[in-house]
Amino acid sequence: MSDLLSYETRGTGPGLVLVHGTGSTGPGSWGTVLDRLSAEHTVVLPDLPGSGDSPLPDGPLDIDTVADRIAATARAAGLDEFVVAGASLGAPLAIKVAARHPRRVRGLATVVGYARLRTTLRLNLELWAALHARGGRELGTFLTGLTFSEEYLAALPPEAVGQIAQRFGGPPTPGTAAQIAFTLGIDVRDELAAVRVPTLVVAATGDRFVAPEHSAEIAAGIAGARLVQVTGGHASVFEDPGQTADALLGFLDGLG
Repeated sequence: MSDLLSYETRGTGPGLVLVHGTGSTGPGSWGTVLDRLSAEHTVVLPDLPGSGDSPLPDGPLDIDTVADRIAATARAAGLDEFVVAGASLGAPLAIKVAARHPRRVRGLATVVGYARLRTTLRLNLELWAALHARGGRELGTFLTGLTFSEEYLAALPPEAVGQIAQRFGGPPTPGTAAQIAFTLGIDVRDELAAVRVPTLVVAATGDRFVAPEHSAEIAAGIAGARLVQVTGGHASVFEDPGQTADALLGFLDGLG
Protein backbone atom coordinates (compact mmCIF):
# COMPACT_ATOMS: atom_id res chain seq x y z
CA MET A 1 0.00 0.00 0.00
CA SER A 2 1.24 3.50 -0.80
CA ASP A 3 2.59 5.63 2.04
CA LEU A 4 0.43 8.47 0.72
CA LEU A 5 -3.18 9.28 1.45
CA SER A 6 -5.52 10.80 -1.09
CA TYR A 7 -5.70 14.54 -0.59
CA GLU A 8 -6.84 17.92 -1.85
CA THR A 9 -4.81 21.13 -1.89
CA ARG A 10 -6.22 24.64 -1.78
CA GLY A 11 -4.70 28.11 -1.66
CA THR A 12 -1.13 29.36 -1.42
CA GLY A 13 1.11 30.45 1.42
CA PRO A 14 2.51 28.78 4.55
CA GLY A 15 1.56 25.13 4.91
CA LEU A 16 -1.50 24.03 6.86
CA VAL A 17 -2.59 20.38 7.10
CA LEU A 18 -6.20 19.81 8.21
CA VAL A 19 -7.07 16.34 9.53
CA HIS A 20 -10.74 15.34 9.55
CA GLY A 21 -12.93 13.45 11.99
CA THR A 22 -14.38 9.95 12.13
CA GLY A 23 -16.39 8.94 9.07
CA SER A 24 -15.77 12.28 7.36
CA THR A 25 -13.39 13.82 4.80
CA GLY A 26 -11.26 16.96 4.74
CA PRO A 27 -13.94 19.14 3.16
CA GLY A 28 -16.58 17.38 5.25
CA SER A 29 -14.98 18.45 8.54
CA TRP A 30 -13.45 21.77 7.48
CA GLY A 31 -15.56 23.02 4.58
CA THR A 32 -17.10 26.03 6.34
CA VAL A 33 -13.70 27.58 7.14
CA LEU A 34 -11.71 26.49 4.07
CA ASP A 35 -12.13 29.70 2.07
CA ARG A 36 -10.78 31.85 4.88
CA LEU A 37 -7.91 29.51 5.73
CA SER A 38 -6.84 28.95 2.12
CA ALA A 39 -6.86 32.69 1.37
CA GLU A 40 -3.45 32.97 3.07
CA HIS A 41 -2.22 29.37 3.38
CA THR A 42 -1.54 26.28 1.32
CA VAL A 43 -4.11 23.96 2.84
CA VAL A 44 -3.67 20.21 2.45
CA LEU A 45 -6.68 18.01 3.24
CA PRO A 46 -5.67 14.33 3.54
CA ASP A 47 -8.34 11.62 3.58
CA LEU A 48 -7.80 9.13 6.40
CA PRO A 49 -7.80 5.44 5.47
CA GLY A 50 -11.36 4.46 4.65
CA SER A 51 -12.35 7.99 3.58
CA GLY A 52 -12.29 9.52 0.11
CA ASP A 53 -9.93 7.57 -2.12
CA SER A 54 -7.68 6.36 0.71
CA PRO A 55 -8.14 2.59 1.01
CA LEU A 56 -8.27 0.69 4.27
CA PRO A 57 -5.30 -1.53 5.15
CA ASP A 58 -5.72 -5.29 5.37
CA GLY A 59 -5.60 -5.17 9.17
CA PRO A 60 -6.54 -2.66 11.88
CA LEU A 61 -5.51 0.95 11.61
CA ASP A 62 -2.35 1.88 13.54
CA ILE A 63 -2.02 5.42 14.85
CA ASP A 64 1.74 5.73 14.28
CA THR A 65 1.37 4.53 10.71
CA VAL A 66 -1.53 6.89 10.00
CA ALA A 67 0.37 9.84 11.50
CA ASP A 68 3.43 9.06 9.36
CA ARG A 69 1.24 8.80 6.27
CA ILE A 70 -0.23 12.24 7.02
CA ALA A 71 3.29 13.68 7.23
CA ALA A 72 4.35 11.90 4.03
CA THR A 73 1.26 13.19 2.22
CA ALA A 74 2.07 16.74 3.33
CA ARG A 75 5.56 16.39 1.86
CA ALA A 76 4.16 15.01 -1.39
CA ALA A 77 1.91 18.07 -1.56
CA GLY A 78 4.99 20.30 -1.32
CA LEU A 79 5.00 21.10 2.39
CA ASP A 80 8.35 20.58 4.11
CA GLU A 81 7.12 22.52 7.15
CA PHE A 82 3.52 22.98 8.20
CA VAL A 83 1.02 23.63 10.94
CA VAL A 84 -1.18 20.61 11.62
CA ALA A 85 -4.75 20.97 12.84
CA GLY A 86 -7.15 18.18 13.70
CA ALA A 87 -10.90 18.12 14.32
CA SER A 88 -12.37 15.42 16.59
CA LEU A 89 -10.49 12.19 15.64
CA GLY A 90 -8.12 14.45 13.72
CA ALA A 91 -6.95 15.97 17.02
CA PRO A 92 -5.10 12.96 18.46
CA LEU A 93 -3.71 12.27 15.00
CA ALA A 94 -2.44 15.85 14.76
CA ILE A 95 -0.86 15.46 18.20
CA LYS A 96 0.86 12.28 16.99
CA VAL A 97 2.15 14.03 13.88
CA ALA A 98 3.56 16.89 15.97
CA ALA A 99 5.23 14.50 18.41
CA ARG A 100 6.70 12.19 15.74
CA HIS A 101 7.78 14.88 13.25
CA PRO A 102 9.00 17.80 15.39
CA ARG A 103 11.36 19.18 12.75
CA ARG A 104 8.55 19.62 10.25
CA VAL A 105 5.64 20.77 12.40
CA ARG A 106 5.72 24.45 13.37
CA GLY A 107 2.38 24.63 15.13
CA LEU A 108 -0.51 22.46 16.34
CA ALA A 109 -4.23 23.12 16.67
CA THR A 110 -7.01 20.86 17.89
CA VAL A 111 -10.73 21.53 17.47
CA VAL A 112 -13.33 19.67 19.60
CA GLY A 113 -10.70 16.97 20.06
CA TYR A 114 -9.42 14.55 22.65
CA ALA A 115 -6.25 12.80 23.72
CA ARG A 116 -8.02 9.70 25.05
CA LEU A 117 -11.56 8.46 25.53
CA ARG A 118 -13.19 9.52 28.77
CA THR A 119 -16.13 7.35 29.80
CA THR A 120 -18.97 9.24 28.11
CA LEU A 121 -17.10 9.54 24.81
CA ARG A 122 -16.35 5.82 24.87
CA LEU A 123 -20.03 5.06 25.46
CA ASN A 124 -21.02 7.41 22.63
CA LEU A 125 -18.63 5.68 20.24
CA GLU A 126 -19.70 2.19 21.24
CA LEU A 127 -23.33 3.07 20.62
CA TRP A 128 -22.40 4.72 17.31
CA ALA A 129 -20.63 1.53 16.25
CA ALA A 130 -23.67 -0.61 17.11
CA LEU A 131 -26.13 1.69 15.33
CA HIS A 132 -23.81 2.15 12.35
CA ALA A 133 -23.77 -1.59 11.77
CA ARG A 134 -27.55 -1.41 11.25
CA GLY A 135 -27.92 2.01 9.60
CA GLY A 136 -31.24 3.75 9.37
CA ARG A 137 -33.32 6.23 11.32
CA GLU A 138 -31.99 5.44 14.81
CA LEU A 139 -28.42 6.15 13.70
CA GLY A 140 -29.38 9.49 12.19
CA THR A 141 -31.36 10.54 15.25
CA PHE A 142 -28.51 9.57 17.58
CA LEU A 143 -25.81 11.44 15.63
CA THR A 144 -27.94 14.55 15.13
CA GLY A 145 -28.61 14.88 18.85
CA LEU A 146 -24.95 14.46 19.77
CA THR A 147 -23.39 16.50 16.98
CA PHE A 148 -25.34 19.75 17.21
CA SER A 149 -25.99 21.93 20.23
CA GLU A 150 -29.39 22.15 21.88
CA GLU A 151 -29.67 25.84 20.93
CA TYR A 152 -28.90 25.18 17.26
CA LEU A 153 -31.38 22.33 16.91
CA ALA A 154 -34.11 24.20 18.84
CA ALA A 155 -33.93 27.05 16.32
CA LEU A 156 -34.52 24.75 13.34
CA PRO A 157 -37.94 23.71 12.05
CA PRO A 158 -38.71 20.01 12.62
CA GLU A 159 -38.41 19.19 8.92
CA ALA A 160 -34.87 20.60 8.83
CA VAL A 161 -33.87 18.48 11.83
CA GLY A 162 -35.38 15.47 10.08
CA GLN A 163 -33.34 16.16 6.96
CA ILE A 164 -30.12 16.30 8.99
CA ALA A 165 -31.00 13.02 10.69
CA GLN A 166 -31.74 11.41 7.33
CA ARG A 167 -28.31 12.42 6.01
CA PHE A 168 -26.61 10.97 9.10
CA GLY A 169 -28.55 7.72 8.81
CA GLY A 170 -27.04 6.50 5.57
CA PRO A 171 -26.06 2.90 4.82
CA PRO A 172 -23.11 1.39 6.76
CA THR A 173 -19.65 1.91 5.25
CA PRO A 174 -16.50 -0.13 5.98
CA GLY A 175 -14.42 3.04 6.31
CA THR A 176 -16.54 4.52 9.07
CA ALA A 177 -16.72 1.21 10.94
CA ALA A 178 -12.93 0.85 10.79
CA GLN A 179 -12.38 4.43 11.93
CA ILE A 180 -14.75 4.02 14.89
CA ALA A 181 -12.89 0.84 15.91
CA PHE A 182 -9.60 2.74 15.53
CA THR A 183 -10.90 5.61 17.66
CA LEU A 184 -11.86 3.26 20.49
CA GLY A 185 -8.19 2.38 20.98
CA ILE A 186 -6.72 5.88 20.93
CA ASP A 187 -4.71 7.30 23.83
CA VAL A 188 -2.03 9.92 23.08
CA ARG A 189 -1.62 11.35 26.57
CA ASP A 190 2.02 10.26 26.64
CA GLU A 191 2.68 12.33 23.51
CA LEU A 192 1.34 15.60 24.95
CA ALA A 193 4.56 16.41 26.81
CA ALA A 194 6.56 15.74 23.63
CA VAL A 195 4.82 18.55 21.74
CA ARG A 196 7.15 21.56 21.75
CA VAL A 197 5.44 23.86 19.27
CA PRO A 198 2.86 26.63 19.80
CA THR A 199 -0.51 24.99 20.33
CA LEU A 200 -4.10 26.16 20.12
CA VAL A 201 -6.88 24.05 21.64
CA VAL A 202 -10.47 24.91 20.66
CA ALA A 203 -13.34 23.56 22.76
CA ALA A 204 -17.07 23.95 22.10
CA THR A 205 -19.01 24.77 25.24
CA GLY A 206 -22.14 22.88 24.13
CA ASP A 207 -20.38 19.78 22.81
CA ARG A 208 -22.31 16.68 23.91
CA PHE A 209 -20.21 14.26 21.86
CA VAL A 210 -16.68 15.20 22.94
CA ALA A 211 -17.13 17.12 26.18
CA PRO A 212 -15.00 20.28 26.70
CA GLU A 213 -13.08 18.45 29.45
CA HIS A 214 -11.25 16.57 26.70
CA SER A 215 -9.87 19.81 25.29
CA ALA A 216 -8.92 20.99 28.77
CA GLU A 217 -6.91 17.80 29.21
CA ILE A 218 -5.03 18.42 25.96
CA ALA A 219 -4.26 22.02 26.92
CA ALA A 220 -3.08 21.00 30.39
CA GLY A 221 -0.71 18.40 28.94
CA ILE A 222 1.05 20.59 26.34
CA ALA A 223 3.38 23.26 27.68
CA GLY A 224 2.18 26.74 26.77
CA ALA A 225 -0.97 25.57 24.99
CA ARG A 226 -3.76 28.14 24.73
CA LEU A 227 -7.34 26.98 25.33
CA VAL A 228 -10.10 28.88 23.53
CA GLN A 229 -13.81 28.24 23.96
CA VAL A 230 -16.41 28.75 21.24
CA THR A 231 -20.15 28.35 21.54
CA GLY A 232 -22.05 25.52 19.90
CA GLY A 233 -21.89 21.76 19.81
CA HIS A 234 -19.49 19.24 18.30
CA ALA A 235 -20.41 20.75 14.94
CA SER A 236 -19.66 24.29 16.13
CA VAL A 237 -17.62 24.85 12.97
CA PHE A 238 -20.90 24.52 11.05
CA GLU A 239 -23.19 26.21 13.54
CA ASP A 240 -21.05 29.37 13.67
CA PRO A 241 -17.88 28.92 11.59
CA GLY A 242 -16.64 32.44 12.20
CA GLN A 243 -15.67 31.68 15.79
CA THR A 244 -13.39 28.78 14.90
CA ALA A 245 -11.99 30.52 11.82
CA ASP A 246 -11.14 33.62 13.87
CA ALA A 247 -9.38 31.51 16.52
CA LEU A 248 -7.38 29.57 13.93
CA LEU A 249 -6.40 32.61 11.88
CA GLY A 250 -5.37 34.54 14.98
CA PHE A 251 -3.19 31.62 16.02
CA LEU A 252 -1.68 31.22 12.55
CA ASP A 253 -0.98 34.94 12.23
CA GLY A 254 0.85 34.82 15.55
CA LEU A 255 3.26 32.18 14.24
CA GLY A 256 4.64 34.64 11.71
